[in-house]
Amino acid sequence: MNQNLFLSNIAEIQISYSQKVKPADRQVITCSKDAYGVFQNIFPSFEHREFFYILTLNRGNQILGFYEVSKGGVSGTVVDVKLILQAALKTNASAIVIAHNHPSGNTQISNADEKITKKIKTACTCLDLTLLDHLVLTSETYLSMADEGML
Repeated sequence: MNQNLFLSNIAEIQISYSQKVKPADRQVITCSKDAYGVFQNIFPSFEHREFFYILTLNRGNQILGFYEVSKGGVSGTVVDVKLILQAALKTNASAIVIAHNHPSGNTQISNADEKITKKIKTACTCLDLTLLDHLVLTSETYLSMADEGML
């Protein structure tokens, strides 16, 4: 088979990650409060629609980057675990922190929240990634699943 003909029938995949912060300047996450502070500055809104974000971290829990996994409506958002793992792998992360907001202002964990957290944690285990926390955010407070012993 002609090499050019073969190559014209498949898609080229490009994976890229660009570091814009020097290692010495990376913020360290030491507790859920640190992560909440970072997410407060990242989330575009807490009250109008639901968003889901990931922080990727190196072995020293320094932030490598963040990624918007999804944005939904006022009562939910669809989370694709593959997108979370993709962001973690692109940044060579050792750990991740995930977060989503509840526009209602209620930080109570839903069954869907528990289910997706378990699914993400299982997927992370397969790739030697550590899921450090899953935060549920509002504009005024947060709930940490790690602090509550739910991870």
